[in-house]
Amino acid sequence: MNHTIVSLVRRHDPDRFLTALFAPPEHRDALLTLYAFDHELARAREVTSEPHLTLIRLHWWREVVEGARRRHEVATPLAALLDSGRLDPEALLPIIDAHEIEADSHIETLADWRAWLLAGAGGIAVAAGGLLGVPDPERLRPAGAAFGVARVIRWHRVRAPRNRCLLPADLLADAGVSVHEAIATPGSPEVTAVLRRLAAEGEGFLAQGPSGRMSRAHVAAALPAVLARCDLRRGPPLHPGPRGLADRLAVTWSGLTGRV
Repeated sequence: MNHTIVSLVRRHDPDRFLTALFAPPEHRDALLTLYAFDHELARAREVTSEPHLTLIRLHWWREVVEGARRRHEVATPLAALLDSGRLDPEALLPIIDAHEIEADSHIETLADWRAWLLAGAGGIAVAAGGLLGVPDPERLRPAGAAFGVARVIRWHRVRAPRNRCLLPADLLADAGVSVHEAIATPGSPEVTAVLRRLAAEGEGFLAQGPSGRMSRAHVAAALPAVLARCDLRRGPPLHPGPRGLADRLAVTWSGLTGRV
């Protein structure tokens, strides 16, 4: 077990950490490494003050995926998965592309927003399915995108003080607010109405994802969608923080029964 990776994901991505516990033990480290990689991509925007610096950090990861080998707590185990063929570079590069979109000041249209989620959070779900041997892991993409939607809603009020907004500018404009106003007043009725519209988008993604029973060996790749369903049913505003007992029990039941 890679204790560094375990600690990193448990601290920075507790939702996916919880779901990864239901992966077969022999695949758990690989799944957590994938989630740590996604955290590092997201962190590129959090630790930089300028878009071009974000792009430089993301390019470093692009080089790792394309074959550069560097000593790093996440890049080293990620490279091992790439070298073994368990992860495909062509599956990871679009995920990096999606994180590059976050370097911009905003996402222009709802169509762009959907594509960003399907490539980013959706791409992570597909890669997770591949690691666990899910037949046709591509079917997990909408479920992963739904998890991404829930994250956008949960973290909007946290991102706003950092001058970040991941809501589509055209929907904000339709509601009568600008991206700047959504950052300045993240809890306004207009912004909340947009978040409700996006929650409906998430429900649509869930409806396209897998349903019914999955193999216990594969179900961990789909479990983030269980948390997305919990969040989207509540609807905005959602608040980040430790998961309550009901959410943890929902993941546990799905993980043990294989029903998603």
